[in-house]
Amino acid sequence: MGVSTVAVYSDADAGALHVEMADQAVCIGPAPAAESYLNVDAILDAAQATGAQAIHPGYGFLSENPDFVEAVEAAGLTFIGPSAQAIRAMGLKDRAKALMHEAGVPIVPGYHGDRQDDAFLAGEADQIGYPVLIKAVAGGGGKGMRLVERPAEFADALTGARAEAKAAFGNDDVLIEKFISNPRHIEVQVFGDGIKAVHHYERDCSLQRRHQKVIEEAPAPGMTAEVRAAMGQAAVRAAEAIGYAGAGTVEFIVDGSGPLRADGFWFMEMNTRLQVEHPVTEAVTGIDLVEWQLRVAAGAPLPLAQEQIPLNGHAVEARLYAEDAANGFLPAIGTLTHLDFPPGVRADSGVRAGDAISPYYDPMIAKVIAHAPDRAGAIAALRQGLLGTRLAGTVTNLGFLSRLLQAPAFLDGTMDTGLIDRAGAALTQDPAPDSVVLGAAALAAMGLPAPCADGWHLWVPLVQTVVLEHGEQRYQLAVSQPQPDRFEVRGAGVEVALCNIQTTPQGWQMTVGGLQVRPVVMVSGPEVTVAWEGAQYRFSRPDPLAVGGGDMAGEDIVRAPMPGLVRRLEVTAGQAVAAGDLLLVLEAMKMEHSLRAPRDGVIAVVDCAEGAQVSQGDTLVALEAPDD
Repeated sequence: MGVSTVAVYSDADAGALHVEMADQAVCIGPAPAAESYLNVDAILDAAQATGAQAIHPGYGFLSENPDFVEAVEAAGLTFIGPSAQAIRAMGLKDRAKALMHEAGVPIVPGYHGDRQDDAFLAGEADQIGYPVLIKAVAGGGGKGMRLVERPAEFADALTGARAEAKAAFGNDDVLIEKFISNPRHIEVQVFGDGIKAVHHYERDCSLQRRHQKVIEEAPAPGMTAEVRAAMGQAAVRAAEAIGYAGAGTVEFIVDGSGPLRADGFWFMEMNTRLQVEHPVTEAVTGIDLVEWQLRVAAGAPLPLAQEQIPLNGHAVEARLYAEDAANGFLPAIGTLTHLDFPPGVRADSGVRAGDAISPYYDPMIAKVIAHAPDRAGAIAALRQGLLGTRLAGTVTNLGFLSRLLQAPAFLDGTMDTGLIDRAGAALTQDPAPDSVVLGAAALAAMGLPAPCADGWHLWVPLVQTVVLEHGEQRYQLAVSQPQPDRFEVRGAGVEVALCNIQTTPQGWQMTVGGLQVRPVVMVSGPEVTVAWEGAQYRFSRPDPLAVGGGDMAGEDIVRAPMPGLVRRLEVTAGQAVAAGDLLLVLEAMKMEHSLRAPRDGVIAVVDCAEGAQVSQGDTLVALEAPDD
């Protein structure tokens, strides 16, 4: 379009991909978002200094901040998005629901008023009937949201939701809604010019963990022409009711207990910005939504009327994160030693091999999107794309995504938002490494498939030992080369012969037991990563000269699982606790993480304070040693 770009960046992102891609780049402050990406004055100064005419707010941070919109316009710049008035109308969920009710958009039963005292809200929850959702009236992305299934859990859930909402949005007000059993999350992409609006059909975002989306697809499985028309018209009414301009998403909670019905969906919220999952809509419509954003912001009319917007095929997107799915989806950090996506998929990423996943921002690595003529083809193409992704250097959800795409309820389109929680370890736990994985890891750790060793050994093949660690498991494996094209790996319950090993850009090509296999093998220093059959295994080769006494504390010490801020302390020295009691709340990577007592005991030391910044591995709380 001939539009030149200026990137703004924090100190932590000085070498980031978006900085390299832009025509110009300006540093706006230190790594913490409050001092850089949320610093309105610094952003406006960068725009003025570079002669920019408009500001695109991206996906998060200030994208739904009406004060920012007004500051941009006061500086003589164009905000590429809706008006401050429209953002305010939808920014607080309670008022948005009242507005939608007036506009004839169905809303979920609940309390959306101004009274915020604890006892009153608990009484409203009782009247609505459990289970209920506590939701922050500001913001989104699952922040400040708690599912409460019993009255006894309400008080703690309310405290946690308020604290998270205050930290994320500066507003701790909440609303209470009835939790819809077997809910599906279906949202409609809308686009307005300030007067009229159109929709670009729907996306199904039901596969979620911790109220954050994992897999998104367009169109929604099981959607009928009647229901699509009803949802689309409701979404357009919502957008036109607030004079919406630009791209937005109207989100609905849908009764997934049976076939979709025209009277079985309710307004949940409106995101007054471009969504992370917009590529699936682009894939099925063939429309570049960012181009539409730029044209409408420049004063042009909507490029197409409703009946001119096509809907072709099916698209599915997976959110690839640096996170430990087996450990409650705990965010991870690390340096990406490998990152490469295969042909056949669209990969939107802000990082490259060599980049660090820092503790300061959301740990998303990429969005991976596949499009095909039908849903089954799109799912198969996406899974193949994930299987062919070369990614190493940090813990990721790659294996989890691959298994999720094979879940029967997803494949047949009957999933709801509780699917991931119900499946538990079946989705989140990688299977134990098999002989192919251990064999490949052992050879890679020794620098093979080059010859096993120089020189010769009398009568029998030379055998070398390699020690690998995978999580808590330690493997001691014996590697030999009885023939020039054959390796044997034994030990730790493993006995595998690997033949005809070749390296290819996609990984290794090996013959094991007469079968040809292709694991993806990546080596960086002492670390070996093997991707095989949808799972990813990270091995480290310990330094044989290193002396380590190990952590003798066992369950007596609670350490920081990642860098973060101690948001709340719930215990003091000398206090008796039971296993599972809340010790403290750590805020990291935009989420709150509850750290709990590993066993019954008495608190010996509290080695942190509220508001303190801690590093990964720091001791936070120690229990007294148990009596002999």
